[in-house]
Amino acid sequence: MMRTHYCGHVNRELIGQTVTLCGWAHRRRDHGGVIFIDLRDREGMAQIVIDPDTQAAFTIAESVRNEFVLKVVCKVRARPDGTVNKNIPTGEVEMLASEIEILNPSLTPPFMLDDDTLTETVRLEHRYIDLRRPAMQENMKLRYRVSKVIRDYLDENGFIEVETPMLNRSTPEGARDYLVPSRVHHGEFFALPQSPQLFKQLLMVAGFDRYFQITKCFRDEDLRADRQPEFTQIDLETSFLEEDDIMNIVEEMIRQMLKTVQQVDLPAKFPRIPYAEAMSRYGSDKPDMRVTLEITELSDVMKDVDFKVFSGPANNDNGRVAAVRVPNGAEISRKEIDAYTDFVKIYGAKGLAYIKVNDVTQLNEEGLQSPIVKNIHATALRAIMERTGAQNGDIIFFGADTTKVVNEALGALRQKVGHDKGHLDGRAWAPLWVVDFPMFEQDEDSGRWNALHHPFTSPKDGHEALLETDPGACLSKAYDMVLNGWEVGGGSVRIHKQDVQANVFKALNISDEEAQEKFGFLLEALQYGAPPHGGLAFGLDRLVTLMAGAESIRDVIAFPKTQKAQCLMTHAPSAVDEKQLRELHIRVRQQNKAE
Repeated sequence: MMRTHYCGHVNRELIGQTVTLCGWAHRRRDHGGVIFIDLRDREGMAQIVIDPDTQAAFTIAESVRNEFVLKVVCKVRARPDGTVNKNIPTGEVEMLASEIEILNPSLTPPFMLDDDTLTETVRLEHRYIDLRRPAMQENMKLRYRVSKVIRDYLDENGFIEVETPMLNRSTPEGARDYLVPSRVHHGEFFALPQSPQLFKQLLMVAGFDRYFQITKCFRDEDLRADRQPEFTQIDLETSFLEEDDIMNIVEEMIRQMLKTVQQVDLPAKFPRIPYAEAMSRYGSDKPDMRVTLEITELSDVMKDVDFKVFSGPANNDNGRVAAVRVPNGAEISRKEIDAYTDFVKIYGAKGLAYIKVNDVTQLNEEGLQSPIVKNIHATALRAIMERTGAQNGDIIFFGADTTKVVNEALGALRQKVGHDKGHLDGRAWAPLWVVDFPMFEQDEDSGRWNALHHPFTSPKDGHEALLETDPGACLSKAYDMVLNGWEVGGGSVRIHKQDVQANVFKALNISDEEAQEKFGFLLEALQYGAPPHGGLAFGLDRLVTLMAGAESIRDVIAFPKTQKAQCLMTHAPSAVDEKQLRELHIRVRQQNKAE
């Protein structure tokens, strides 16, 4: 073998032994005749000492520069005078080199690995260098350990790993497909999978009972910190289990995984709240439960106030007026309020009204500092104070608009102010199940119903008739796992009866012809003894991002895309050869600048 040990594994037990190490020269230092090289590999750092008495090794060491690839034969010895370098695990020992071989020199790297001022662009352009940094190496190893523990758990619980196709039929699942042109079938296309949803349901029909897969999925959608055009999904499906059974299995999976990988103890039972309650109290279906602030409903008391900004939405069936009280928030400066106002505008809010509570007993502009107080009668002001539980020194932020805008704006504001001002309950991890989702949400422009999760989600028992009479009131057997304000997993019990699936398609205004064209193979399969089944999918990237404490999922993916869906290292996507296009019967239309 070229090496006998990893650099990071050399310790006191090897004192007196000769070892062979391979790695990268992290740093070279010349201390008046003695050269020190910090040799680095994926397991850590070892300090190599090169004495001028070993002339051949010393001569080579003089030419070594950062990131040269080296092979070093050396003797392990205790550090002189019993000193210990506490910055590295191998700090009790050092290695006296007898032989050094330069396996490959290196150009001067584009950045130092310990430079913490790097822009993401520079890091992604030279990702193969960026991945050498200890933090990135740890992130990749964390990702591996998470995957391994989850695989082991699912194996122990009777799940079988089955691969599903990457080249599929294009089916609507809420986002744009990545299309792959077929060379053999002129004018026809495959689609990369947004999820293995239909295939895993077919595996249940096929009798596999418990399936899982850690797989790539693809969505051509607008990107942000927690999204990528290609992402990794921990996908599973089971037969003959109800909602509670499925949630219990995956809850224990996450509990064991965090305990094994990071020694984190999650609660024995994750809290569960209905979707409607989550939206009412937190403005989000993925609330960060560590934040102690809540949203207070005020629509009913604002219907007759003179302030049209409040009374308008309060009298609109699709409107909402609500508030978030921030204890001791009166100390928030005007500059900070303006910044929070700009923040909520991102979510469609037109502004951010507020009241600073100087004296809760005085329902006037002296006791309640705000330009809006004069337009709100005493009865409404008293209700605001009582419902929010306001105390002297608090600030109350208001949202008034459509229910959607208010929920999104106040939900995001609640979490931002909570973290900014320390309104947290002290927990490092706050898991939560959100359950009882609506089956559908209505498009505001077309009035058409869309599936909130996907069209294969089963309605709650007893809600099947609502599919035809009142789709908006129909609840589903869907469930999402939320961790620290991130949706890390979501799933549902599926529809296993063909007639129920047909009724869902009708509610979604999908004709029999369209349903047959796009999902005929599934509808046919459901008629051949499909068992009751359901499942869930976890976003591996999001899960590892949370565990690593990273700011973006790009920090836990080896070779990610940018927010513009580009790879800065390989310069993908790129133009292709005209011959390739001709083989695919594709002609690229030159886009007019005006377009």
